[in-house]
Amino acid sequence: MVFEHELDLLIRSSYPVIYVPTPEEERAEHLVSYVAQQGTPAREVYTWDFVNGFDGDLGRHPGNPVNALGEIEKARPDIPAVFVLRDFHRFLDDIGVARKIRNVSRELRTSRKTIVIIAPSLRIPTDLAEEITVLDLKPPSAQEIDSELDSLLEQVKVRLSAGSRDALLKACQGLMMTRIRLGLARAVASYGRLDERAIPLILEEKKQHIRRTEVLEFWPSTESIEDIGGLDILKGWLEQRAAAFTSEARDYGLPNPRGILLIGIQGTGKSLSAKATASLWQLPLLRLDIGRLMGGLVGESEAKTREMIRISEAMSPCVLFLDELDKGFAGLGSSFVGDSGTSARVFGTILTWMEEKTAPVFIAATANSVESLPSEVLRKGRFDEIFFIDLPSDRERREIFSVHLGKVRPNRLRDFDLDALAFQSEGFSGAEIEQAIYEAMHFAFDQRREFGTEDILRAMGLTVPLSKTASERIRRMQEWAGSGRCRPASSDAAQAGLMGQLFGDASLPPRQ
Repeated sequence: MVFEHELDLLIRSSYPVIYVPTPEEERAEHLVSYVAQQGTPAREVYTWDFVNGFDGDLGRHPGNPVNALGEIEKARPDIPAVFVLRDFHRFLDDIGVARKIRNVSRELRTSRKTIVIIAPSLRIPTDLAEEITVLDLKPPSAQEIDSELDSLLEQVKVRLSAGSRDALLKACQGLMMTRIRLGLARAVASYGRLDERAIPLILEEKKQHIRRTEVLEFWPSTESIEDIGGLDILKGWLEQRAAAFTSEARDYGLPNPRGILLIGIQGTGKSLSAKATASLWQLPLLRLDIGRLMGGLVGESEAKTREMIRISEAMSPCVLFLDELDKGFAGLGSSFVGDSGTSARVFGTILTWMEEKTAPVFIAATANSVESLPSEVLRKGRFDEIFFIDLPSDRERREIFSVHLGKVRPNRLRDFDLDALAFQSEGFSGAEIEQAIYEAMHFAFDQRREFGTEDILRAMGLTVPLSKTASERIRRMQEWAGSGRCRPASSDAAQAGLMGQLFGDASLPPRQ
C-alpha cells in the first residue's frame, strides 16, 4: 500500500507530473485508477498512447504528443482528472514536448489535474527534472502474492502444504505480477494443478528476469559449507548467523547482517565461501559484475546501478556476490579523462547503498589485493566483518584433499595417504591442490589405470605454486592481515599470527 499512499498524497498535493518507471504497465494503470476512484474527490482517468490517442470523451490526438498535452491543458479545471500517458518518456527529449510540459505544469499546480507517465525505464532530461516527480512501483509484496494465490484457489486445484506455500511465496518475490501469473499458469497447464512443482518453474522465471538485466546473474547454490576445507572461524561465523533473516531474529531485535569482505590469496576459497553462504542460509544467490554497470550512453551507468539495487532489494532476502571487488572498484574509484564523473557517481552510489540499505541483502565480496581497494570500502559500516584467507595449514590441506578426493573417488578415499599429501603440498592453495588431483587423473587415465597418491605427488612436483611466483605480494598481504586490520578466517592462521607476535616477528611463519 506504500505506492498507493504516496500516489494519493502527490495527487492531492497538486504535483503536476508524476513519472512511474515500471515494466508492469497494466498493474500500474490499475493502481492509478484505484487511487483516482478512492480519492477525495474521486477523479476521472484518461489514458493516451501514441497509437490510439486518448480514450473517453477527449480529443484522441494519436501520434501527436504536443497536441495530447494541449488537450490536457484545455480540459475543464473544475473536473478532477488523472491523465495517464503511456511510453511518454520517448518524447521528453523533444524541445517542443519539453516546452509544452513546462507550460502545462504551471496550470496543473493550481488545478485538480495530474499527469502520470508510465514507462518501462526512467529517462528524464535535465531541463525537466524540476517539473517531474518520480514514484517507484516496487514488485508485488508477499501479501499481494498471497492474495494472488488465494484467487487461484477459486479457479484451479491447489495442493500446497504450509511449507510449500511459503517456499512458493519466497520464490515469487522479486518478480513482477505479470511474470508471477505466467509462471503459475505454466505450472497449472503442465501439471493440472498448483503444487510444489511450481517452485522450480517460478525460479526459472526469476532467472530469465535477472538475465535480461545484463547486470546481475542468478547463480544456483550448488556449493555447501562441507565443500570448504579449513576456515573454521569463517564457517563458524556463517553458521552462527544462519537464522539471522528469520522472523524470530527480527522479534529478538537483531538487525539484518550486512555482509562480509573476504580478502586473501588467489585460489584459497574466497569465491567458494561466498557461494556456500547462500546454500547454508538457503537464500538466492545473485552475482554482480561491476564492469557491466558501465555503459556508453549518458546516464546509462547510473540507470544500471539503480536497476541493480532495485532488483537486489526486490529479491531479498538474498546473497549478492561481488567477486574480485578490487578489480571492479579500482576502475570505479578513479577519474578518467572523458569519464565526466560517471565512475565516481557509480562508485559513490554503491558505497552509500552498502552502508544505508535496510533491505536484507547480504553482500559477500571477495578481493585478491588490498592495495587496489579504496579506503572507503574498508571503512566500518560497509561490512559486518573483514576476513583474511591465508594459504592453508597442514591440517587444512589434509581437509582439502579429503573434500576433493571424496568428490571424484568417494569409495577409495582410504587408499590415499592424506598425511603425505598434506605434508608435500606446503605453500599450495586449495585451487592448486584441486588442479594437482585432476592432473594426476590425466596421468593415470592415459595409462588406463586408477590414480593414487604417487600420481598426485608427481603432479605437485611439476607445479610451481603461487606462493613462490608471487611470494613478495603474498608476504605483504600476510603482514597487512597480521597487523590486526582484519580477522583471520582460520584458527590456524590466528595461532600463527600470535606466534609471530610472541617471537617479535612481523611476518607470519610457516603454519604446520
